[in-house]
Amino acid sequence: MNTTDDRAEQTARRLTEARLLFDCERLTLARRLRGLRKNQLAQAIDTTPTAVGQYEAGVHRPSERTLSRLAIALGVPVEFFHAGRSPVRLDTAHFRSLRSTTQIERDQALAYGRIAADIVTAVEELVEFPVADLPEYPVPPDEIAGPGPVEAARQARKGMAGRPGSIPHMVRLLEKHGIIVLILPSHTERVDAFSIGAHPRPMVLFNPAKGDYWRNRFDAAHELGHLVMHSDAEPGSKIVEDQAHRFAAEFLMPEADIADHLPRTADWPRLAELKGAWGVSMAALLYRARTLGIMQESTYRNAMSSMSARGWRRREPGPGKPLERPTMLTRAVELIAETGTDRDQLAGRAGVTRADLDALAPVRDQPALT
Repeated sequence: MNTTDDRAEQTARRLTEARLLFDCERLTLARRLRGLRKNQLAQAIDTTPTAVGQYEAGVHRPSERTLSRLAIALGVPVEFFHAGRSPVRLDTAHFRSLRSTTQIERDQALAYGRIAADIVTAVEELVEFPVADLPEYPVPPDEIAGPGPVEAARQARKGMAGRPGSIPHMVRLLEKHGIIVLILPSHTERVDAFSIGAHPRPMVLFNPAKGDYWRNRFDAAHELGHLVMHSDAEPGSKIVEDQAHRFAAEFLMPEADIADHLPRTADWPRLAELKGAWGVSMAALLYRARTLGIMQESTYRNAMSSMSARGWRRREPGPGKPLERPTMLTRAVELIAETGTDRDQLAGRAGVTRADLDALAPVRDQPALT
């Protein structure tokens, strides 16, 4: 057993090594991961925002005492700040609306994407995921009303689903084709699902705050649209978001399969029946009827006004359903544990905390329901 002096000596060695290997970008990552501004972190470690900014810019290196305080304030080991722990490149992240989210909210969500990519890299050194065979169908980001998104959805559906009718499980379909799907830890409702084109493996991250099965499925198809169509597009534009919406509508509700079944009026019993059959919301069905020209614009607007008046825009009538949950990453972590590498060791390999690993790949008490 180590004596007190031995432990103190080990701690001193860890701090010295961490200071020598300090990577300023890892400090920025840790701060964003905890959703803190520079002034908030500065207050927590009894220094100034300017000093924190200089640490993050690489102008100054924190002292060993300050490094220890940073680690405690941010809930990470000092080794988290070691250089060379972020080999994966993240491409453009597509957020649903840049106007409705703050920069700090987007930064925190992206920070989780960053460490998720590091976890996936560490996992893939030990187990093999399905091949990432995502189809590519680039659509110009300035195409307003062209056929691109619909054709992209048809090609993607042909390659990924290969069958008519409803998609039984969107999350499982994405995982089957090598896309990492994750649930963000508790987060603001203003961040919807978003996608990241990470090399070599794309990711889709969901926000569970709204807890809506029907919306989550449409979100999944929407983010798939971004991954298929928008590898080079600037995120957040209204045109690009509309393209992803049109992709999702065709992917989940193919015109050839659903057009003859959509009502021309707000037939609520009929819409409720279609909702259960296709796994999409009544609002999405109304949108689909309008975009296909089956429902007139005035009828659509009146229907949506009626939904708002009844409170259905936030929660539609009928029984709820549990969200589709990803399982691929958690199952991979369980398989790794069976071969002798436990979660603490895996977190160390990935350069993340055990708590953040558990948040993104939750420990299961029992096998996931199918």
